Amino acid sequence: MGNISGPDGPVPGATVRILPGNTGSVADENGFFQLDNVPEGKLTIEVRSIGFREYTHLIQAKPGDTIRLEVILEENRLGLDEVVVTGTMQPTFLSKSPVKIEVITSEYFQTFMPTASASIVEGVSLVNGVQETIECGVCFTNSISINGLPGAYTAILLDGAPVYGNLAAVYGLNGIPASLIDRFEVIKGPSSTLYGSEAVAGVINIITKDPENQPFLTGDLMTTSHNEVFANAGVSLNSGKSTGYIGTNYGHIGIFEDRNNDGFSDIVNLDRYSLFTKWDLNRKSGKKWTLAGKLLYEDRRNGVESYLKDRNYRNLRGSDSLYGESIYTKRAEVFGTYEMALPGNIRLDYSLSVHRQDSYYGADHYVAEQDILFANLVWSEQVGRHSLLGGFTSRLERYDDNTVATSEENRNAASSRYIPGLFLQDEWEATPWLTLLPGARLDLYPEHGPVFSPRFSLKAKPGEWTTLRLNSGTGFRVVNLFTEDHAFVTGQRSVVIEEDLQPERSYNVALNVNHVYTLGSGQGMVDLDGFYTYFTNKIIPDYNTPGEIRYANTEGHAVSKGVGMNLSHEFAFPLSLNAGLTWQQVTETAPDEDGTMSTRQVEFAPGWSGVLTASYRWKKAGLTVGTTLQYTGPMALPEVYDLDQTGTPEDSPRPVRSEGFLTLNAQATKQLSDTWSLYAGVQNILDYIQPVSPLTGYNDPAAAPGFSSSFDTAYAWGPLHGSEVYLGVTFTLQDK
Repeated sequence: MGNISGPDGPVPGATVRILPGNTGSVADENGFFQLDNVPEGKLTIEVRSIGFREYTHLIQAKPGDTIRLEVILEENRLGLDEVVVTGTMQPTFLSKSPVKIEVITSEYFQTFMPTASASIVEGVSLVNGVQETIECGVCFTNSISINGLPGAYTAILLDGAPVYGNLAAVYGLNGIPASLIDRFEVIKGPSSTLYGSEAVAGVINIITKDPENQPFLTGDLMTTSHNEVFANAGVSLNSGKSTGYIGTNYGHIGIFEDRNNDGFSDIVNLDRYSLFTKWDLNRKSGKKWTLAGKLLYEDRRNGVESYLKDRNYRNLRGSDSLYGESIYTKRAEVFGTYEMALPGNIRLDYSLSVHRQDSYYGADHYVAEQDILFANLVWSEQVGRHSLLGGFTSRLERYDDNTVATSEENRNAASSRYIPGLFLQDEWEATPWLTLLPGARLDLYPEHGPVFSPRFSLKAKPGEWTTLRLNSGTGFRVVNLFTEDHAFVTGQRSVVIEEDLQPERSYNVALNVNHVYTLGSGQGMVDLDGFYTYFTNKIIPDYNTPGEIRYANTEGHAVSKGVGMNLSHEFAFPLSLNAGLTWQQVTETAPDEDGTMSTRQVEFAPGWSGVLTASYRWKKAGLTVGTTLQYTGPMALPEVYDLDQTGTPEDSPRPVRSEGFLTLNAQATKQLSDTWSLYAGVQNILDYIQPVSPLTGYNDPAAAPGFSSSFDTAYAWGPLHGSEVYLGVTFTLQDK
């Protein structure tokens, strides 16, 4: 028996094991653990917990002895001993995973940004090579881009379940508050073998908080210099038969600011409410059963000042004289895991998401419904050095809206479909320094037939502190244009589908070299990455025809390639640095008007991007300071035309390439007591905003702002929200 503590006190949930063997225990909320039926002899006690270095201790166990240990864990911000699940669908330590995974924990998240207002979209900005992309320059809906590819190519999972596909990939991501996130794991590159369609650019798996490890009561209230208000509250419950966590999140923005003088607010207005709960249900078999759910309601709006003032939008929705965009979103999600009380390791991962949307974009009414039912029956078995994993996936999708997407004459409609799939992989530890991971997946689509997706990964350790990972595979994506591309209902562009759209296919190879080093009393880690993805049947919306968005499978091909470097260093004094830089090139090669193959850069994919984070912890003063510097390099932009004073498009378009820019954020957190803490920060300290409006055609003298046939919202590439100061207070009560 014993107690486990870290620099801040008890470490609940730490795992304790006796080596060799499988005897183990888990520390309770006070860090206490007890091991019974300990065998005699010399034994090694191993203690692990996320965010701490592995602890081992040698003991001599004798009959009748009671041994008490006081375990003090040291922080490990390099994260090599963190447990990850995304790469192989099986829990494994990050250092042992054959697939390159990047992890952002809630503790790391909270150092650099306020959890009251931040969502997963802001959190991914801490990962090198991952960016937020703005889908609309009026309502500022957004998505997450990996390796320069549009957001619809990224699979967003909650505890391994794909509840954010298609429509929700544009309208639901801001409703994932940081307050429910324990950590999120990022895999760059196709992962369709395990996660199916949408995992073409990569996977972001959001691991929600474990009810067992949550304080009894938590609260977080924050306000900003733009009169924004955000709040979180949570409570953990224990009935004896189950342990649960209930959390709620609220956000309000209601200001009109127009620094670029286009007549439209630069800051979206919204009211957002979400409720989250997760339960661990105790079973006699000791098998795992988790059940989680989330409800979201968001009232998002923006437009001209008279549309927003005094909440006039409620009566002006659909107006053909005062332009505004009003989006009402309702979502319900249920997801979890059920381990079968059967011999072997068999579990069921399940999810159900229901999405309802009622929107007006000017006078255009858009109503959409999307339901996704997902079940994944997973079997795993350890056979010698082989970790086998297989499964059967069932996905039932229903989608309906009031556009041509689900009209009878549109053969690409996706009103409802059932997609079964099979997958199998073998993680083979061939030698202590070489691990091989082959795998394959077969999905059956009603409109496209069988789709086969193999993968192969290799992990080699030429030295104790050096690791090489090679990952290759294929990806596929069945496109639902009208659930993914927000642009068709904003602005005044018409949609042209030039042919029957076939599934996109991708072929990827990625190489990662990781080296851990010591320098004086500090330690660090260097990551080098190279990636290359080749697409066939690639569908890229073409905005270059004024007034139209044209869709077709490219007759040529598309390529996403690049290299990245990441350096993490933890000094002997409490300073940690993380620096990352990525170069990428995303191009499309297709016949031009003369039939000659030509290559162009894909819009909104920056050639260079980088992120630098630094954190300093002054333990004696209870003060933590974190700062983030991000660089976004020049990127290709769509060809759009401003209007002259007569309302005629100018002869030359706006620049078709953006400028590079920096954003700088800083936050300080002061621990006032065991219960209260205060935090304050500044976002966009350099006050950078893109120098021109994201809108064109708003100044047509022949039409009200927003209703010109030349009105377009597709030129958003940089920040429009200037510097902002925020202040917040948190409350934490550990015990009842």
